[in-house]
Amino acid sequence: MSIKGKTVLITGSGVRVGRSMALACARAGANLIVHYGRSDEEAKEVHSEARDLGVEAYLHQADLSKVEDCQRLIEEAWEHGPLFALVNSASIFQDIELEDTTAENWDLHMAINLRAPMLLSQAFARKLGADEGRIVNILDWRALRPGPDHLPYTISKAGLAALTSSLAIALAPAITVNGMAFGAILPPADGGDTSGILDDVPAKRWADLDEVNQTLLFFLEGPAYVTGEIIHVDGGRHLI
Repeated sequence: MSIKGKTVLITGSGVRVGRSMALACARAGANLIVHYGRSDEEAKEVHSEARDLGVEAYLHQADLSKVEDCQRLIEEAWEHGPLFALVNSASIFQDIELEDTTAENWDLHMAINLRAPMLLSQAFARKLGADEGRIVNILDWRALRPGPDHLPYTISKAGLAALTSSLAIALAPAITVNGMAFGAILPPADGGDTSGILDDVPAKRWADLDEVNQTLLFFLEGPAYVTGEIIHVDGGRHLI
């Protein structure tokens, strides 16, 4: 399987890991739907870089906390031709413990991190019909080892892990559904303290973004007999 000439939608592909994965797909010859929420300038840069690599790229804005925007994104993306793959990468990540969890910040995490991937996957599958396709959900090592920190985020990702398994069954045999659970990939975007973050990482280092990209390309280009799997790209952090 090759994604050359196929179209891939990666949510949140204007910044950070989403950007890296999008450009990796472009280097592999895939056409891109570059989605962004608020990072319009960064998304424009990804769009331009992808086109410089010789593939087609299209910019689409959507607020994934809104049901109607999720549905619109798939409809608009399909106007450029059928999609082959959906990568649910967009996420909100806030350090909120139980005592600081409110209905508002809980609902926001659930809307963007869990409901949006469900709605996008549902719409993607409906448009795809019986054609072959692939879905990759971006998780976190915390999803399978939940603790008291980052409570709304962790529970939303745990739900996404369960959704990955459920969708793998529901959408078989045409669509494979897999997940990537990240650990120490990039320092926090807000410049937060990173001291001690590698203490419980057996690999004792941050990830190389190419390691993330290789894992994504395995799911997009690898065996269609692999579905419902979650690969931890975390240097072994989930083992501690």
